[in-house]
Amino acid sequence: MLEIRHLRSLIAIADSGKLATAADRVHLSQSALSHQIRALEDHHGLPLFERTRQGLRFTPAGERLLTLARSVMAEVGAAERDLARMKGETTGELRIALECHTCFDWLMPVMHAFRQRWPEVEVDLVAGFHADPLTLLKEGKADLVIGSRPKALRAWSVTPLFRFEILAVLANEHPLRHKRFLAAKDLADQTLITYPVPEERIDLIREVLRPAGLSLPRRTAELTVAIVQLVASRRGIAALPNWGLQSYLQHDYVKALPIGPKGLWSELHAICPKAQATRPYMQDMAQIIRSECAKLPGIEWLA
Repeated sequence: MLEIRHLRSLIAIADSGKLATAADRVHLSQSALSHQIRALEDHHGLPLFERTRQGLRFTPAGERLLTLARSVMAEVGAAERDLARMKGETTGELRIALECHTCFDWLMPVMHAFRQRWPEVEVDLVAGFHADPLTLLKEGKADLVIGSRPKALRAWSVTPLFRFEILAVLANEHPLRHKRFLAAKDLADQTLITYPVPEERIDLIREVLRPAGLSLPRRTAELTVAIVQLVASRRGIAALPNWGLQSYLQHDYVKALPIGPKGLWSELHAICPKAQATRPYMQDMAQIIRSECAKLPGIEWLA
């Protein structure tokens, strides 16, 4: 018998393509999700998935249930928002501060979906580069920060979003371009091009260079396209999230390599004051981000 939990699981599998990743999204163990899917297949007497090298592929029966799942869950979400409106919980302001500046690459579809769902809520972006975005929350100048997990959690409600790989960006002619990955020692004589943020917020510096005792000359630019242009012009190297590089790599403007044998990974979380976390539109924003960012390449879901 189909239940709401089954529909959520089907959507998670479709968005991620992998059972383990989908299990994280619906807060189940992989074995529990597998059992749930087997129960559905036994009930209907049809397989819902085929396993391929690229991940799980829906069978025609699975596609039919997925269509149902997307339709029903959209209606469930709309009904929940209508109930919130009846309670008078859908007006307010949502001011968003971004710690990761390449988030602007995927923010437009997120904001569009949010405005469609919550037209009564005023949405705004807190402009500029901020050394400590959480200070904006403390001072009441922002309502939501999208960034790394804070060390002190007592004052904040933190919703995990996803983890992503940070790649080294090189000019096409760079001598290191043929390496399988870059180690700290490879970067010793390089100039690092970054956003104008404190060094502590730059993963490459904090996680790779400092432990190796390296300090590189640094040049800053405020826009991703400016950073990539400087790299392409052989002014230095950069380290950027995988999703922000796809169009530049497809056009062969620059090269990208993993950092370290296992790659350099970072995380994004949605952070707000605990007093605001119960607002229905605040909870929905995190779900919209996860849904829209399911289309990004190379991300992994956080439970």
